[in-house]
Amino acid sequence: MANYRAGAKLAGEYEMVYVSYAIDGENHVGVLEEGRIRPLVGISQIDSSVTSDQLAAADRSNETISMESVTLRPASPAPKRILCVGLNYKAHITETKRADSDYPVLFPKFASSLIADGAAILLPPEGKQPDWEGELAVIIGRTGRRISEEDAPSYVLGYSVANDVTIRDFQYLTHQWVQGKAWDNSTPLGPAIVTPDEVDLSTSSIRTIIDGEIVQESPLNLMIFSIPRLIAEISVFTTLQPGDVILTGTPGGVGFRREPQRFLRPGERIVVEVDGIGKLENPVREE
Repeated sequence: MANYRAGAKLAGEYEMVYVSYAIDGENHVGVLEEGRIRPLVGISQIDSSVTSDQLAAADRSNETISMESVTLRPASPAPKRILCVGLNYKAHITETKRADSDYPVLFPKFASSLIADGAAILLPPEGKQPDWEGELAVIIGRTGRRISEEDAPSYVLGYSVANDVTIRDFQYLTHQWVQGKAWDNSTPLGPAIVTPDEVDLSTSSIRTIIDGEIVQESPLNLMIFSIPRLIAEISVFTTLQPGDVILTGTPGGVGFRREPQRFLRPGERIVVEVDGIGKLENPVREE
């Protein structure tokens, strides 16, 4: 399991960092304190049944447990919705040679796509072009429909780190992308959820690193569509619920658009970091 790290801050320096984990097949949720987990009493999973207010008010165990004694789960393990944003950084639009849009490019994933920090990204035998996309993830904390941009921040439980692993040769089979984006056990999400009051995203950057080489890096404030705008646009057509995940798009530097092209290979380790949020690290293996 990768060590939890969040930019210049280490686990335990936050007051509210949620982690989803399992012990002997039983699911739990806890908060990180001084590098250890303090379980929340009576809450087994971050999902549509638990609001951000309920998480914040939950009683905490008198005892803590070590990170090494648990199996991490995806930061939000069972979302009703995973909405992903394409082409949300100018550099990525430029490298794809696509036109700007006044409306975000949106596509879905499924909960079955999610894997945890430390779990292996399994390259399917059918796909020949597995690619990386480091992204900031937004986790919804309460139910809402037709949410205004002004009110949108109050619907956010917190932020996490994601890798929107994409099988490019399948993605471009049609003008729809789902067959390249929604493979089972392909999308790392985690290791934890950091609440909004604990981080200033306006000063944060995201980077993707493969075996020590930085392949993507960008300030988050270069996103074309802001998080409030994305929440407002998505909630027009679907009711957002606690645990839902919005992947906010990837910056330039994906493998498909490089010259020569570069794709994920078995044996590599890929890291996605977001300053103030955390580090997501996964090995790459053949399925």
